[in-house]
Amino acid sequence: MKASDAMDAAASADRRRGYEFRPVGFVSSPLQDVASAPKQADEGAPEAWLVFDEGMREALADVRAGDDAILLTWLDRARRDVLSVHPRDQASRPRTGVFATRSADRPNPIGLHRIEIIHIEGVRLRVRQLEALDQTPILDLKPVLGGEVRLR
Repeated sequence: MKASDAMDAAASADRRRGYEFRPVGFVSSPLQDVASAPKQADEGAPEAWLVFDEGMREALADVRAGDDAILLTWLDRARRDVLSVHPRDQASRPRTGVFATRSADRPNPIGLHRIEIIHIEGVRLRVRQLEALDQTPILDLKPVLGGEVRLR
């Protein structure tokens, strides 16, 4: 075995072991439980705050009120053992693999949210269109680029 093959095998084994994510902040929202939360942001999601760690101040330097952004969250109250669901929890709909749905329950429950930033106070961003529960960990924030982003 060549040295490069051994390095590739070691890197592959490292990737299979898993990854560690560190929240950069948390959602502050009036939504307290899954039962009271809208399934999608356009179904009555209240305004919420994104509260970033103070150490993220530099990362937020060029974020502006009025920006549209993609927020990545860790859906910490989701089930990770679910591989298929009845879409929108309607038993009349056929079971569908979670990768073809927006279900929070999935092997890696990463939330993907298109939001509008409406106000900024230091490391706190007031946003619209966020259906995430209070204290949901924030993984990342990215600007919307170019044309429209469609989320199913």
